Amino acid sequence: MGLVLHFGILFLNLTLKNNLNYPATSLAGSRTTWREFVVAALISGGYLLLSFLLIGFKTDQLFLVTIFSALYLASTGTRKFIIGFSIFIVYWIIFDYMKAFPNYAFNDVHIKSLYDMELRWFGIMYEGKLVTPNEYFLANNSTWVDIMCGLFYLCWVPVPLAFAAFLYFKNRSEFIKFSLTFLFVNILGFIVYYLYPAAPPWYIQLHGVDFYAHTPGNTAGLIRFDAFFDVQIFQALYAKSSNVFAAMPSLHSSYPLIVTFYGIKNKLGWVNIIFITVSIGIWFAAVYTSHHYILDVLAGVVIALVGILSFLTLVKRNGEFRNFISYYAKSIS
Repeated sequence: MGLVLHFGILFLNLTLKNNLNYPATSLAGSRTTWREFVVAALISGGYLLLSFLLIGFKTDQLFLVTIFSALYLASTGTRKFIIGFSIFIVYWIIFDYMKAFPNYAFNDVHIKSLYDMELRWFGIMYEGKLVTPNEYFLANNSTWVDIMCGLFYLCWVPVPLAFAAFLYFKNRSEFIKFSLTFLFVNILGFIVYYLYPAAPPWYIQLHGVDFYAHTPGNTAGLIRFDAFFDVQIFQALYAKSSNVFAAMPSLHSSYPLIVTFYGIKNKLGWVNIIFITVSIGIWFAAVYTSHHYILDVLAGVVIALVGILSFLTLVKRNGEFRNFISYYAKSIS
């Protein structure tokens, strides 16, 4: 993890320093110099080499490098855009590299204990037996709810990215704060993953309480969405899962809450109703599809709140950090 963060810091230092050498002019006539080529080559080459050493070669890596290089070299405007969104690239790299350091290698995986806690706190009497909400929905699902939950779950990445793009063009300082909060909440969540490895509900439905280290990702209840539309959207997504035993906290539940907070902070009015609806929809879908326990969702909400409040406190009390945000915003303005 430290190696990945070092790489991320190196990336930001190189790109920010390089970008400040260029005035905020129109895109017309902007030229790419040898310095941009060198920076893009160093970052791309370093990322591909490190990725190969840690997790092996994947076509996704080439896709990421191609997008980054194309935007970084195309023009001054696109360079600033990808430098701004590099925060999300750092997040993705950290998430992807977790494959090299599975959390179950550091701590015992919680399977039965988490299930029992969910049953004790949120159990439902169904046909004379106490079951978890996941088990209840497994036995009582419907097509229209499957479709709605699938649509809500598809929002977990596009909504934060679309909101980030909106802030990028509206207010670069707020964009940086939102993006860094997003990254910070994820890092907090990743830390908990390693301190408290936890199996998702579908794991115990398929494998019981025994631990199997190399269990592949599973679409669980989202398979019904894929089956209805005859697609493989969620099957493709969960085939690339970095770690099956990372259910607690539910970061799917954290993301829309971060968006909602910054939506309210930026006074977006009725749009915030959409963000709140998406948040509640994702929270319900996480449980309905057996990807998370209610406890996981609550932990995701807590992690988001802790991350947001901690970030705001850091900005308020640390002058150097405020200067960094200002420096970052200036470099992409």
